[in-house]
Amino acid sequence: MSAATKYAASGLAIVALVTLALWPFLDSAGRRGVLTAGAVALPIQVIAFAALVRFRGQLNGFLAVWVGGTLVRMVIVAIVAGFAIRSRAEGAVPMLLALAGFFFGLLLLEPIFFRPEPNETA
Repeated sequence: MSAATKYAASGLAIVALVTLALWPFLDSAGRRGVLTAGAVALPIQVIAFAALVRFRGQLNGFLAVWVGGTLVRMVIVAIVAGFAIRSRAEGAVPMLLALAGFFFGLLLLEPIFFRPEPNETA
């Protein structure tokens, strides 16, 4: 099983656990917002992680993917915030907080699965 697949499975489990933990404290609009945040954050994080793994051995490519992934996350948060504000969506605050929280939590999960391949060690 690849590192990206393991990361995706673990990320899905974490998003599901956090969503279940928050569920009793949210109204229906907040629940939809948190579910939407998870549905947006998880695929972006998995794609960004897979790209990092792909360019692990190439310094310039790795840095480009790292910076690009960071910028993509920022743009996604801005787009979702703009959409939520313009549409006056109910549950916008829980959605935006959950989106930022999921991005941060899944980002902290990356080093666990980002280990050198046996042929990359000294």
